[in-house]
Amino acid sequence: MKFINYGVCAPLGFLASGISCGIKNKRNNKDLALIYSQIPAVSAGMFTTNTFKAAPIRISKRNLFNSKAQAIIANSGNANCFTGICGINYAQRMSQACAKELSINAKDVLVASTGIIAKPLPIIKIEKHVPGLVKVLSRQGGRSAAEAILTTDSFLKQAAVEFKIGKSKTRIGAIAKGAGMIAPNMSTMLCFITTDAKIKPLALKQALRDAVGNSFNNITIDGCMSTNDTVFIMANGLCGNKEINFKDKNFAVFSQALSVICDKMSKAIVRDAEGATKFIRIKIEGASSDYIAREIGLSVANSNLFKTAVYGENPNWGRIIAAVGSLGLNIREKAIKIKFSSFKSSDVTIDIGLSMGRGRAKIYTSDLTPKYIKINAEYN
Repeated sequence: MKFINYGVCAPLGFLASGISCGIKNKRNNKDLALIYSQIPAVSAGMFTTNTFKAAPIRISKRNLFNSKAQAIIANSGNANCFTGICGINYAQRMSQACAKELSINAKDVLVASTGIIAKPLPIIKIEKHVPGLVKVLSRQGGRSAAEAILTTDSFLKQAAVEFKIGKSKTRIGAIAKGAGMIAPNMSTMLCFITTDAKIKPLALKQALRDAVGNSFNNITIDGCMSTNDTVFIMANGLCGNKEINFKDKNFAVFSQALSVICDKMSKAIVRDAEGATKFIRIKIEGASSDYIAREIGLSVANSNLFKTAVYGENPNWGRIIAAVGSLGLNIREKAIKIKFSSFKSSDVTIDIGLSMGRGRAKIYTSDLTPKYIKINAEYN
């Protein structure tokens, strides 16, 4: 397996584009993205568990009923969330406008939005610019699409890998956004994944579920859950491999490659955390189960006392103990072991050993800084 260029356009048969339609009210600030498969693709998605799911999530979940899609259209600058029936209608109009220009069925268009909550989506601006968005679709458009989904991000996030399934060269590409309001399940983020692998729908869903569970659901920046979290994957099968099923040994090969991509994207989101100066890895071993290990890791990662101590380069390990103890688990004092690297480094590692069982987990987080407060105090 090797990393390659072009992000979502690395797999065969995918085009992308990103333009400005005026949602962000800045002339050159891209805010409308499109990813298009030249043939219908087996597709799957995962979404926020927030009660107040945004309108585009409701439309996309419905459109994924048949596990098929051919395009993803996304806007940034407006979440189209808590906008009532009007928001639902606007999300539908986004898919319809895109479908019309691409000459495909609106049910084959997935929709995503990110930005400010409870403001009406400027649908007329979007509809006006969809023809131009389609017109500039290209194999080189992945970077523009990645740029168009950013909000408070400081850099764009894209990656692709190439590997072999049997004798067929296969590729998986992705773009993502996210820098704040990051907490499972999932983190506040968008991630769009493409692949030219041929895979059965249920196998694709399981591979995505596993990859997200070990990546995006294991990161946290501020403990806040979004209304718009979305991960989409489209698999068009153009690489020519034998169709992958659960029982096929190539399912593990594909799943590993997908996990690598999701892990890379999730790390990029944490490294771009709003105002952050430190990237923190928390490793937990010896818990009674993987679930408990993950809960312990998240308890530490979401502790503001711990995160500010890392920012201040103050190795106050008592704050780690307090966070672990806050869960009320039956852990003997002598059973817990904590090791950590220097807090002066930009990459900090915390190892927590519990001697309770074989459960393990890895959580990624960041420090908490005055700049985070400034960014979110002014965001509107």
